[in-house]
Amino acid sequence: MDMIMDLSDEVLVLFHGELIARGTPGEIVENETVQSAYLGGMYDEQLT
Repeated sequence: MDMIMDLSDEVLVLFHGELIARGTPGEIVENETVQSAYLGGMYDEQLT
């Protein structure tokens, strides 16, 4: 993951085939929607 973030100027994040975030690596790391989707939270009901 660190290598991808170091090499990328822009990152697109998909969740269940939908674009949920687009931005610089720093913006993506701090994005609460991305954190929730990949670490748990508001998207939990979609995972069951």
